[in-house]
Amino acid sequence: MSTRAIIRFATREPGVSFSEHPKTWHAQFYKHHDGYVEALGLDIANSILDRQVIDEWQIENLYIWHDDAQYCYYIWQHFDKHTWISIFQINQSFECDHCNELKNKPDKCIFVGTPQDLQKKINDLGDFQAFDARSRDFDHKLNTNTCG
Repeated sequence: MSTRAIIRFATREPGVSFSEHPKTWHAQFYKHHDGYVEALGLDIANSILDRQVIDEWQIENLYIWHDDAQYCYYIWQHFDKHTWISIFQINQSFECDHCNELKNKPDKCIFVGTPQDLQKKINDLGDFQAFDARSRDFDHKLNTNTCG
């Protein structure tokens, strides 16, 4: 299963929280696979810090929303300020097999920090640990949630 992601660029502004989806952003991209934090998150941090190239991003219109994406990344920038990154698990709602009802789950902010913070968090995990305890579990069990 491909892990899809939305990548948005937003301006750092007073009163706008990094841990909430902003109302406006200035550019948007879509990644069809490898959108999980240990891959794309590290690519974004490395690109900001080390000017590494990121491949396979599709430019999107600003109003597009992908129901198949599992992550949304915000890259917060402003002249004369440090760049920050926010990462959200998105589209987590599911239809319960037990009661046949749609269970709405809000998007979850799983990271806020600088590119250096993200590199350190990912690199300190080791080879077999997930960035977020539920991130890989979420990727592989999208439709196995229950009401319980």
